[in-house]
Amino acid sequence: MFKTKITTGLLLAVILLILGVIIGVFIPHLKNQNAKEKIYDTATVLKQIKGLSELVTVKYVVERVIVLEDVKWYGENRVMLVVNGIVKAGVDLSRLKQEDIVRDGTNIVISLPPAQITDVYIDEKNTQVIERSTGLLRKFDKDLEQNARRQAVDDLRRAARYGGILTDAERQAKSQLKLLLSNLGLSVQFR
Repeated sequence: MFKTKITTGLLLAVILLILGVIIGVFIPHLKNQNAKEKIYDTATVLKQIKGLSELVTVKYVVERVIVLEDVKWYGENRVMLVVNGIVKAGVDLSRLKQEDIVRDGTNIVISLPPAQITDVYIDEKNTQVIERSTGLLRKFDKDLEQNARRQAVDDLRRAARYGGILTDAERQAKSQLKLLLSNLGLSVQFR
């Protein structure tokens, strides 16, 4: 009797599962047959893209050795850091204007704003002071390390720029926008 109830329960569960799969497969197809094609005008596309705002597309991890010295005739202060930093770049899509998007049917041509570095910061966990020295007649300069860190941020930005971060960010932004808009049924080109 107990086995019969378990068998009946399992059979009922399998039948409900099969029914659920059938309903799940066929109902959406019936809805899609009745759905009308969405039409996106330039203003709608612009609103969709600007909604992404600042599209950060590339992140570089950069390591630099920074040496900062303050040399006076009566001695020197010196600090040497191995700095690990993060540099992010992307395209500020909030700067797009209506005239930057031209639509012809399902084809769209977009003029993107130039890529820019959006963030530069030091990864403090992976940054270390290798050497710190103070001359015999000098006082310890507490600002020297902070100045070295400020210099490091500038060096990280410069290294990423020379490393091609802006080109990579622009390429990635175009790729991501193309993917987004192709999901809306639009063909995208860039000027």
